[in-house]
Amino acid sequence: QTVKKFSQERIAPLVSKMDENGSMDEAVISGLFEQGLMGIEIDEQYGGTGSTFFSSVLVIEELAKVDPAVSVLCDIQNTLINTLFGQLGTEEQKQKYLPRLATDTVGSFCLSEAESGSDAFSLRTRADKHKDYYVINGSKMWISNAEQAGVFLVMANAEPSAGYRGITCFIVDRDTEGLNIGKKENKLGLRASSTCPLTFDNVKVPEKNILGQAGHGYKYAIGMLNGGRIGIAAQMLGLAQGCFDHTVPYTRQRVQFGKRIFDFQGMQHQIAQVATQIEAARLLTYNAARLKEAGRPFVKEASMAKYYCSEVASTTASKCIEWMGGVGFTKDYPIEKYYRDCKIGECASSGLSPRCLSLCVLCLCGQRPAVCADNKVGSCW
Repeated sequence: QTVKKFSQERIAPLVSKMDENGSMDEAVISGLFEQGLMGIEIDEQYGGTGSTFFSSVLVIEELAKVDPAVSVLCDIQNTLINTLFGQLGTEEQKQKYLPRLATDTVGSFCLSEAESGSDAFSLRTRADKHKDYYVINGSKMWISNAEQAGVFLVMANAEPSAGYRGITCFIVDRDTEGLNIGKKENKLGLRASSTCPLTFDNVKVPEKNILGQAGHGYKYAIGMLNGGRIGIAAQMLGLAQGCFDHTVPYTRQRVQFGKRIFDFQGMQHQIAQVATQIEAARLLTYNAARLKEAGRPFVKEASMAKYYCSEVASTTASKCIEWMGGVGFTKDYPIEKYYRDCKIGECASSGLSPRCLSLCVLCLCGQRPAVCADNKVGSCW
């Protein structure tokens, strides 16, 4: 209820303006920190709320009902950045970064490159060792939260001769010399969520800024992307529910041929079907989150949830525009924005529908997907 109130009172009035300007309002970001929504799973000793992964999923869903772009910011912070620091960071790294991430600093995860999208392990960004520091050179693309981020987790290959087994995760502060953040992408949807290219020109990073073990970055990336699918599922679930909740009341007000369009049986059948699909998507997402939180295998369930929630979001947004008629096609109502925002669900996290379904098939057939194994196939999921 607290997140719902915050979303309705402090985010909803700014959604249209942020979408039009393609920029996140600073008041929204500061509000997320004030409400404790950017450090949900961070331990209380570091200034976080000390809550659970399932709580993060609920928050992401609730924010997405009002503006999926805001939920992206919250999702990446909680399910990727904070989790990586919490699980892999040294005590010194935790003391330095977790209090900031919980109170005022946005984080960004840097993996994708121009020639390294779905095939994430073919990245070309290098980190050359020099005594007690590394020098990073290369570039990244499609980096979410880049415009606001104060710290970046950068995947770079510290031992190219070892192939993907040389990939290492580095902590790079925003003000590091040689790090350049490019112009934001002018996107179809999620326009308030910044997506920028990054270039690394002889970026000097101390060896102590390696997060986790050198050469294990590929394992960390795949592990995080598997959990990240649940976050994306929650985004798409919230989007579908928000779009549905905006539309159904309109069908109860709009009168045609002497009665509300909601009262036509054909319309009721469609609304009932979409409502059922949304509820099924919710159960898939919650189940995947529950399994992850319990430490049980969840890759199959996460992939199914992401795939199905993305499909349901697309179907819901499309149907809602049809139910609204001509006004649904205008910017006077938020439905067209939900329609634009939902497409990313089928593209994000290297998770095109065939890949998600293929991973599900592997799991169903009893084969172990290369989540943390030394198998390059894992990069395709």
